[in-house]
Amino acid sequence: MSNSFKTYRTELLKNLDGFRVEINPESQRADIILDRPPFNIIRMPQRPQISAVIDELDHDDRVRVIVIRAEGQHFSSGGEIPGFMEASQETVSQLHKYVAAPERCSKPVIAAIRGYCFGVGFELSLACDFRIVSETAELALPEMRIGMIPGSGGSARLEKMIGVSRAKNVSLRSIRISGKKAEEWGIAAECVPDDKLEETVESIVKELCQFSPLAQRTLKNVLNHSVNSPLEQAMEIEGQAYGRLRGGRDFAEGVASFVEKRRPKFTGE
Repeated sequence: MSNSFKTYRTELLKNLDGFRVEINPESQRADIILDRPPFNIIRMPQRPQISAVIDELDHDDRVRVIVIRAEGQHFSSGGEIPGFMEASQETVSQLHKYVAAPERCSKPVIAAIRGYCFGVGFELSLACDFRIVSETAELALPEMRIGMIPGSGGSARLEKMIGVSRAKNVSLRSIRISGKKAEEWGIAAECVPDDKLEETVESIVKELCQFSPLAQRTLKNVLNHSVNSPLEQAMEIEGQAYGRLRGGRDFAEGVASFVEKRRPKFTGE
């Protein structure tokens, strides 16, 4: 008797729903591209699929950085509203676990945003490490308009980023945040002209690929685990991680390259 532990995921990813994946080994980049024009609405089956794809890419040695972007002029106008009525209460209460996949991923994840970025689209981007927005971007949690609240981590993550007062103002009133305002408030790392979005994202991808993969994974883990920790505990988490990296080959290579005034060759060890 034999068991296959890949059966569920293989079946789950057989037909991707409303998005596609492109991997470029040369640039060490993978793109998850929302592709249900014109508004790239995210349906229920799409959420576990995106989560599973991110996990697959996290274990793919060809990939150093993941980019989540969309076809057309809008990132995503949000979820498919009738789908919430068709799903069970248990299903909808677990949706945040799928949307948290970029945060769980050990590799850097960038959201490239233009146009509408509403509801679950905004929540998915908030779980990413970087949000690069164009000047056309509008970000919002509009759930109050249909008698609901954000259910995939949106209000919780937004409150951590911009504070409870701004988060209440935005979510309770379903206010749209412009790309420029998102940058000013620290939601977005950068706001750029619409025709510079791809160029800016590619530049950041190249920059991230220059660093030690091991140090990168470690620092992302430290920051994720420190965000809700008291200062003393956060410093202990950081210190322990620092100590573990001390014996790694990448750190030794980094020191050697600094002394020898050359570009380091990191291996992730």
